[in-house]
Amino acid sequence: MKIKRTKEGRRFAISDIHGCLRTFKKLLKKIDLKKEDDLFLLGDFIDRGKDSKGVIDHVWDLKEEGYRVHCLRGNHEQMMLNSKIYKAEEPFWLRHGGTDTVKSFPNHSVSRDYFDWITTLPYYFETEGYLLVHAGFNFKYNKPLDDRDAMIWIRGWYDDLDREWLNNRVIIHGHTPTKRPVLEERLDNIEEVPIVNVDCGCYYNREGLGFLAAFDLDNQTYIFQKNVEKQ
Repeated sequence: MKIKRTKEGRRFAISDIHGCLRTFKKLLKKIDLKKEDDLFLLGDFIDRGKDSKGVIDHVWDLKEEGYRVHCLRGNHEQMMLNSKIYKAEEPFWLRHGGTDTVKSFPNHSVSRDYFDWITTLPYYFETEGYLLVHAGFNFKYNKPLDDRDAMIWIRGWYDDLDREWLNNRVIIHGHTPTKRPVLEERLDNIEEVPIVNVDCGCYYNREGLGFLAAFDLDNQTYIFQKNVEKQ
């Protein structure tokens, strides 16, 4: 899906919020999000953190208020959806953070409109100079944009990058938690490897992780917000 930018707006990408609503709100304040900006959210809104419902509700509120928010599907949204369609898949989702998501809803029951929303989420966006995706692309497949499973699940794909297919675009993704110094070091090498990871393991309490990151597509810089959920 192609997203045409506004002339006066900025562009930001955030991924893997994982139910960390307070941290998400603080990051939006830090980047001073405006209604003319494009905010790309690359999936995994839910699971692990304590307020998955609140994260989705806030995204909906932003869109209702007129903000240009563009949402992708992540593997955790897919697991949640699968748990509804195939009951045998539910234990797998619950073991991987779904229990926290269920607890964030009244009476521990996820209402149908949240499942319906997930079904509308696309797998990738294209905007001037960039492709945005949750996990990455399978370049061993002759049509990378047709491999939907890869776009929400793949890891370890950098070495297979097809530069001719990419055609001078930069890929922005999440899904793979990576320490902040590594993200920043790789950004310095963006001309050589045109890939930007924006997953800094927001829900992890480990050295170098525990940040929610926003990437400014126009200035090619990160803005980090330390997890504040326990404060």
